[in-house]
Amino acid sequence: MIRGGLPVIRKLSKNDDLAQIKALLKEAFPKSYDTNEALEEEVSDFLKEDYIVFIDIEKNEIKGLIGAMPQYGHTGYELHPLVVKKTYRQQGIGKNLLKTLEATLAKQGCLILYLGTDDEDFQTSLSQRDIYEDPLEALKNIQNLANHPYTFYLKHHYKLLGVIPDANGINKPDIIMGKRLIP
Repeated sequence: MIRGGLPVIRKLSKNDDLAQIKALLKEAFPKSYDTNEALEEEVSDFLKEDYIVFIDIEKNEIKGLIGAMPQYGHTGYELHPLVVKKTYRQQGIGKNLLKTLEATLAKQGCLILYLGTDDEDFQTSLSQRDIYEDPLEALKNIQNLANHPYTFYLKHHYKLLGVIPDANGINKPDIIMGKRLIP
């Protein structure tokens, strides 16, 4: 945790301002949260006992959020979501949230944290063509064309594990990434 007038990273509680969280999700993922039902469902998932969610908060303003849900018992968790308010991006908030989540999961014996990072807006070379013929070759030669977040995860030692072509529509893949948490 960071203290002394600075932001604090702590676990989400049911007493937090859930309206801020909904606004944060809608800002970051407008296509995914285009209905109130989708937002309500997501936020209710965050409050489940086995879901781990941390927020970066300063003076009652939630600047960022990261969550993970258990998969494969507790040996693997799926990171979902990592979101930082637009006005606070590129300031280390995402990095600090990610490190906090990884450390917490590693202490619990989690072996892998993995995620899917969608390319719905043609931000990588994977979305520029049909990759069905050789998806692993396409993944091997991936290029970031328009600030896709997969490079953020690469900087934090996540590996490209696979790709699901057309997961979000024609030529809109989901890029699967993961990191081993325990050496």
